[in-house]
Amino acid sequence: MAAFVAKQMVGSKLNAVKGAVGNEEEGTSEDKDAADEEEQERLEALREAEERRKEKHRKMEEEREKMRQEIRDKYGIKKKEEVQQEDPFADMEGSSLNRKRKTPAELAAEAEAEDQDEFTKLKNSLETQVNELKTTIEGKCNLQ
Repeated sequence: MAAFVAKQMVGSKLNAVKGAVGNEEEGTSEDKDAADEEEQERLEALREAEERRKEKHRKMEEEREKMRQEIRDKYGIKKKEEVQQEDPFADMEGSSLNRKRKTPAELAAEAEAEDQDEFTKLKNSLETQVNELKTTIEGKCNLQ
């Protein structure tokens, strides 16, 4: 298989050189079709090789995990839960500020407190405006 891939790679380069040296009138659509077909075969061979490589590595990782599990069972070690994947900031532990990241619950509580602050500010501003209107109306109207 490796010989086929090597032949395809070198052969396509040799054909390109032959086309440049020879008469350009000889380059027909049949030659172009053949070159396209060869290129497709080469790409297919590369895809197959990549799939085989991925399958090989997947099997190797399965074997490694099996060995890891045997070691865990032998020594009574518990497997770590995949909690780290849930926390998107887990890899940021060594940040320059060394500050603890806030949980989503803490962020939600802060947002709610901020909203309450905005509502209280709005409420206070409305109350002051109403009191100002009362004083201006009372100043203009004389109740007897």
